[in-house]
Amino acid sequence: MNAASYVISAVPQPTLPVVGETGTYPVRRIWCVGRNYLEHIREMGNDERAPPFFFGKHADMLVPDGATIPYPPLTKDLHHEVELIVAMKSGGLNIPADKALDHVYGYAVGIDLTRRDLQIASRKKERPWEIGKSFDYSAPCSAIQPASKIGHPAKGKIWLTVNGKEAQKGDLTELIWNVPEIIWQLSQQVKLAAGDIIMTGTPAGVSQLQPGDKLECGVDGVGTLKVNIGNPE
Repeated sequence: MNAASYVISAVPQPTLPVVGETGTYPVRRIWCVGRNYLEHIREMGNDERAPPFFFGKHADMLVPDGATIPYPPLTKDLHHEVELIVAMKSGGLNIPADKALDHVYGYAVGIDLTRRDLQIASRKKERPWEIGKSFDYSAPCSAIQPASKIGHPAKGKIWLTVNGKEAQKGDLTELIWNVPEIIWQLSQQVKLAAGDIIMTGTPAGVSQLQPGDKLECGVDGVGTLKVNIGNPE
């Protein structure tokens, strides 16, 4: 279908840059894993033995490296959650864990920005988390490093600083469910495909953000990401 066939203007395809490539990576869906580092589960007071669960963000909520993000509406408790991101090059249903990495294009660093007060209020009312997790500018993400160049990182420091002060620090070895297991679990729920990205969970140390805060984060061997929190729109 060409552009003239649409009754309204088509929205641009969300994309992410790829290190060393002139082409970009088209993003189809954003999936997030809840509670996948033990210390973060403990700091939030949740069940350490629970199986993984997933929630989504929309692809147009991505924010590039170096951006200034408007402080979001409705919240007084915006939190940062640094995460390793997995970018898929193919997919399917019921992908076995031992075949999962064959479907991975590469890796990036991201931040799952969270309106914590709204998330907690929804959880208490047994409502979906969407209002707390899925909002404009809620998914900052770095450029993707192709797995063909860096391999498949299973260990390495993951960290985040706020205004130069360390807030979050962990290691990929601390993931309760590793990347192949995450792909296996998620592919039982939905049919994964090229363009899907998965945010794999955050270590302990999440904290409140304010307008003017400067965030920097990274994963060893993958890359870094910098964003600023601006005033409300």
